Amino acid sequence: MKLRESDITLKGDRIIEHVPSIKDKALRINLNEHIYGTFAEIGAGQETVRHFFRSGGSSGTIAKAMSAYDKDFSDAIYGVEDDGRYVTESRLKKMISWEVKLIENRLKRDKHPSKMFFSYANTVATIDFAKQFKGHGWVGIKYQVEPDEDYNEIILHIRFKENDAKLQQETLGILGVNLIYGAFYKYNDPKKLLRYLYDHLDKDQLEIDTINFSGPRFKDVDNRLMSLQLVKNGMTDAVMFGPDGNNILPAAILYKKNILALRGSFRPVTKVNMDMYEKSYKMFLEENKVDKDKALVVFEITLSNLRSEGEIDERDFMDRAELLCSLGQTVMISNFQEYYKVVEYFSSYTKARMGLAMGVSNLIDIFDEKYYRHLSGGILEAFGKLFYRDLKVFLYPMKDEDGTVIDSENLKVHPRMKELYKFFKFNGKVMDISGIDEHNLDIFSREVMKMISKGKPGWEQMLPPGVADIIKQDRLFGYDPKVAMIEPAG
Repeated sequence: MKLRESDITLKGDRIIEHVPSIKDKALRINLNEHIYGTFAEIGAGQETVRHFFRSGGSSGTIAKAMSAYDKDFSDAIYGVEDDGRYVTESRLKKMISWEVKLIENRLKRDKHPSKMFFSYANTVATIDFAKQFKGHGWVGIKYQVEPDEDYNEIILHIRFKENDAKLQQETLGILGVNLIYGAFYKYNDPKKLLRYLYDHLDKDQLEIDTINFSGPRFKDVDNRLMSLQLVKNGMTDAVMFGPDGNNILPAAILYKKNILALRGSFRPVTKVNMDMYEKSYKMFLEENKVDKDKALVVFEITLSNLRSEGEIDERDFMDRAELLCSLGQTVMISNFQEYYKVVEYFSSYTKARMGLAMGVSNLIDIFDEKYYRHLSGGILEAFGKLFYRDLKVFLYPMKDEDGTVIDSENLKVHPRMKELYKFFKFNGKVMDISGIDEHNLDIFSREVMKMISKGKPGWEQMLPPGVADIIKQDRLFGYDPKVAMIEPAG
């Protein structure tokens, strides 16, 4: 809220940021004589461009607005997709690229030297008649902020949460205006741009689970960091990115897969993490119901893990991401504190057998009732969600204070949980990881971090081959070659 000079301010007053109305956003763009482009919307009406028509002055902004609803028409314009689907990222990219190509061909630069061209598009499926599938879609913009500059792109995937098609259409229209406005007026601060997508929207209306920025104005943007913002801001519960560092739509990679998940801080990745991964994955593939061609390993980091040192340190997050990607792993950042929630999440995409690889201490925590007091059915409700599905836990041992190796046979849970644990163990839901290297049981990532920060030698041997070199080369986790441990004189 902007105050006039004559306004009185009182001690304790807070400045409230003024959020422009959707009409004001559309009007500001319409009144800019240099912004000019096209709208192509498929699947939910022409809800975005409607706001620009209604706000006034649209003839200075809209070169064309269209909806190719008929599949044959759509294919004739944008081409046929290899998978025959229409609500895909590939289709959206073809739409915005084709429309930009058309506007460049039809409007000559010598006649429009100051125009900043754009193409906005969406391809969506709203809620079905039976209200079983709430719908989803791809939304994006390809645009310039200087006439002689290359194009930028912002592409995002959304999931509708409302139970009415008309409401979903209206939500999509508001999101579209927010995206176009943010693209032109907030491109210098992508984190803010991300938050502004929800102007005049609530998170119970819409979920954004993937976003990618590209182009000259976003050359310094790491899309993995933008993924983190989605979870951090409560826009989605989980995001994923691949070994190449690019964000992945969870539905696209998890659908009908045999998923093996490993949760950890990975700060940094140690020999324990990789030994757990390699040995559990080998056992997972030996399961009768696991198809090697459909098997997927996911390294999961939770927000609580990222916050273990206080507020989320983005540099620290990127260090972990760099290492996991360099090891060829698929990474998931989630807001799931309890294991049953991550299993529920995976189960929304696959009914195939799943696995969780974890250490003994994590399994003992799973059998701690205090984590389930918020559930009406308590721990039994949580276990129903966790173990009722086709799931197995692959258990990595640990050493106790006396040096005794603890595994599934001799671990101790609360006496009230003892019979419940025996039930799951007897039914093959918990399996010890075989063939582990016992030397790894003395490795702890927190000790590695202390050694790195203090310049103590020997931490390199606790990490998988090549990881120490990456940490040193890229100065990850605060590594400083100038900090060295001074050996005492003999």
